Amino acid sequence: MQGHSKPNFKHLPKGLDIIHEDSAIIVVDKPPGMLTMGTEKEKERTAYFAITDYVRKGYSRSSKRIFIVHRLDRETSGIVIFARTEKDKFHLQENWRETRKTYLAVVHGRCQKPSGTITSYLAENRAHYVYSTEDREEGRLSHTAYRVLKEAKDFSLLEVDLLTGRKHQIRVHLAGIGNPILGDRKYGKENDGYKRMALHALSISFKHPVSGEELFIKTKVPEYFDRLVGGMNGS
Repeated sequence: MQGHSKPNFKHLPKGLDIIHEDSAIIVVDKPPGMLTMGTEKEKERTAYFAITDYVRKGYSRSSKRIFIVHRLDRETSGIVIFARTEKDKFHLQENWRETRKTYLAVVHGRCQKPSGTITSYLAENRAHYVYSTEDREEGRLSHTAYRVLKEAKDFSLLEVDLLTGRKHQIRVHLAGIGNPILGDRKYGKENDGYKRMALHALSISFKHPVSGEELFIKTKVPEYFDRLVGGMNGS
């Protein structure tokens, strides 16, 4: 299902695309390098700031607001959902476990298995580094399913289903099986030569907060991934 109205693109920064819009939600394709929401150091170059400006049509004193439903890491590209009302935000968040999220990842090497589910308890230390642990009191049980779509000489393209939504989950789990994501400076190979992290939130399936209709929204495969593994957009 696609959005019905025509976005006013002059209020959107380069690389941020609206892929669905209706009276309750706005779904965007976020570029890599952009925060979902602001921090103390960066408040304006964020998807939240840009979409707020979009709904206000550039008029900063407008009372119109949007609400963040979920987030992506700064270096991860792809689908982010915003709600137009707090009620719709809470409805989506309360039913988030029923939401299915699929990612694409290009990883170093070849996976030992063509598909599988990675399971571990994930914990975070004081330096905000997430790691796997066997201690169920220390970490939160996390599941990541993957399937190999394509193999190149030195790396593989994976389709990843995020079965639980923990911080940095995909990045930590793939690194843990010996297949870190290209360009992941935190959990991947140090100085691997890839400036962009090859992780993209490709699609999402969820029930609309007002109509209850099941929505399936999908983005395009980034050209960057096509260059890495070849033939994605043409296959």
